[in-house]
Order: sequence, then C-alpha cells, then structure tokens
Amino acid sequence: MKVYTKTGDKGTTSLVGGTRVSKTHTRIEAYGTLDELNAQMGLLTTYLGDNQDIKDVRWMQHCLFVAGTLLATNDDNPLYEKLPHLTDGDIHKVEQMIDTIQENLPPLHSFVLPGGTIGNALAHVCRTVCRRAERRVLALVENNCKVDDTILIFLNRMSDYLFVLSRKINQQENCDEIFYNNACD
Repeated sequence: MKVYTKTGDKGTTSLVGGTRVSKTHTRIEAYGTLDELNAQMGLLTTYLGDNQDIKDVRWMQHCLFVAGTLLATNDDNPLYEKLPHLTDGDIHKVEQMIDTIQENLPPLHSFVLPGGTIGNALAHVCRTVCRRAERRVLALVENNCKVDDTILIFLNRMSDYLFVLSRKINQQENCDEIFYNNACD
C-alpha cells in the first residue's frame, strides 16, 4: 500500500465512510488538532521519568485516537455507533489521576508560568494544544455537528491533568515553580 494516494491534491480529504470534504472543514480542524495533541503527548513521554506517568499519557493517547476517529466520522454514518467511544469511566479515570498527583503537590497561591524543566514546558505545550482542541471541537458543535459529550469533557479534564503533571515534573526534578509576577519585574 502506498502512503500517498493523490486524492487530496486538490484540497479535499475523506472522512471515515468516504465522504469528501475540504481540508479546511471544521471537522478536519477538530480532529487534526487532536492529532497534533497526540504527537505532542508522544514527545512529552520521552521526558517523563515516572513509569506510571508514561502509562497514563500513553492511555490518553489511545483515548485521543478514539475521539479523533469519532470526529472523522459523520454522525449519520451507520459505522459511527459501532466505533469505540469514550466513556464516563474514562473521564473518572482522568479525575482520579489528577487527584493522585494533586495529593502530593503544594497548594497554589499564584499563577505559574510554564518552564523550569523541559518536561514541565512540554506538559504546558500539551495543555495549551488540548485547550485549542477543545475549542475546535466546540466549533464543530456550533456548526450543528453531533459530537459525543464525553469528548469535550475528556479534553477539559485532560488539560487539567496536564497542568498538574507539569507541576509534578518540576517537583520531581527539584525545580522551583515559576510564579507569575503581575508587576513584570
């Protein structure tokens, strides 16, 4: 099988099921941003020292693939309901992961800036791409496309997870957090 098909040379692509749409379609932007997030998450795993964190991020990558597949499938396609879906259990799992990390972090009294360690900065990049993905999925909803609510909830929790993970990474590497200074000193 060849990687190139030449079918997208004029600016269109196929959804799951064969419907052709513009590569600038809101649906493509939504699942393309999930793909970008997944790639960033893969990079993040190369900087994680905790095996459980690596497993958790890899699990999220699989969840992102599930969400992306759903977004790449028209909701009127009979295949849509047969595809894997994110569940309330997946959302609960992310919430538990957040709670576990947060138990060992000091309380925050100020905003923090990304940085300190490469892993922290990458977790923040992932967090911001996740927020953009959430906005792109919301734009799809605003265009009257059916989107499973669990995708939006999952992305919202995932960005929270990435925030606490960024803090954990700095803590593990004995690096102080960089607190926001509203005086710009």
